[in-house]
Amino acid sequence: MISFEYASPGSVQDALPLLDTKWGPAEILAGGTDLVALMKDYVVTPRRVVNIKKITGISGVKLTAQKGLRIGALVTLDELAKHRWVTKYYPTLALAIGDAASPQIRNRATLGGNLCQRPRCWYFRNGFGLIALDAKGQSLVLKGDNRYHAILGNEGPAYFVSPSTVAPTLIAYGAAVVIQGPKGIRQVLLEDFYVHPTKETQREHDLRPNEILVEIRIPPSSRRTTSYYEVRQKYGFDWPLATATVAMNIKDQKVHDPVVIMSHVAPIPWRSKEAEVVLGGARLTPALAAAAAHAALKPARSLGQNAYKIAIARAAVERCILQAAGLDPLAGAGTQT
Repeated sequence: MISFEYASPGSVQDALPLLDTKWGPAEILAGGTDLVALMKDYVVTPRRVVNIKKITGISGVKLTAQKGLRIGALVTLDELAKHRWVTKYYPTLALAIGDAASPQIRNRATLGGNLCQRPRCWYFRNGFGLIALDAKGQSLVLKGDNRYHAILGNEGPAYFVSPSTVAPTLIAYGAAVVIQGPKGIRQVLLEDFYVHPTKETQREHDLRPNEILVEIRIPPSSRRTTSYYEVRQKYGFDWPLATATVAMNIKDQKVHDPVVIMSHVAPIPWRSKEAEVVLGGARLTPALAAAAAHAALKPARSLGQNAYKIAIARAAVERCILQAAGLDPLAGAGTQT
């Protein structure tokens, strides 16, 4: 690890001047579960590390009937998953957080850090960059081992998958992030916070180099039916192959205002309008869940070695919808591969 300056400001106002106007010279340290590994592998080599753990005012959880849940960016995943307001009013969020990483990491990792974590793509993690091009400008992902890469939104040039298991559920709840920078405070829907980078100088979040994510806001609980389902290779510490989160209102056995979000299948948390169209206004049955799952993965395409992920993601969506309906996710109509 190269030498670097270390700063530990006590306020956001003191932290902002310590950052840079471009990516690279400075990095933010919160829980450190991602940044430290990136620095040890020389993927990022900041000249200054800005520790924000001592900043006051961005580490609490507040709940109001009018404004919903306000979560400071420094709240740890473990704290949030066990918080009484989360387990009572946003239980699917607690479930998704409980499946994230390992207990040790959940005790250190912050919610803000989880939402801003960098891709787990092995080309990126081995120093080949976010877009991962060779000396001739050709994609290493398309030429090499792409078994864990994107099956949706993979027209290029980025082929990594969004790594957060928490973001899709927050998006399904309609969450937004509050960002503070030298020009003031702005609020962005979490669904719009993730972007497809097209060049190495960009990042995969709508966060500027001299800004700090300070808060996550979730609208008041509307008692919508929600569900989360994930598929991973092993139950222990591992990243999922695919996840699905659904939220909907069910009235007279019919689906209203559905939201279907997938993750680990695209460079951003992937919202399936196709599945939502199939679900909207229809009576929720196993056959409908299967039809919506097929619609969700119809646009998917293999990069060569990741075709298996299409069937896995399809099953995750179908089973997540069945769970939301209170049906056995393993007793539905079944998806065909």
